[in-house]
Amino acid sequence: MVVPVLSPVPDQHLPSRQRGERWFPLLLLLLALLDLRTELLLLIDHLTFTSIGFAIRHHLLAVVVLAAFPSLWRRYGSSRRS
Repeated sequence: MVVPVLSPVPDQHLPSRQRGERWFPLLLLLLALLDLRTELLLLIDHLTFTSIGFAIRHHLLAVVVLAAFPSLWRRYGSSRRS
């Protein structure tokens, strides 16, 4: 019995990705900081565990974007492969 060997499908998005796509993580970072601007000002004035918990609980998406920003920056970075 002969089993056909399937070759992996190449990712068609990688070769066309250019350095100019770094606008996407920057846009997400800007929107996350705009969403958190009031909370950040309050945290600068009065840093407490309660205020940190409130900021994380009520702005969870912005906190996740900030936490994932380094990964997004690498993912949408230059695609130069030697």
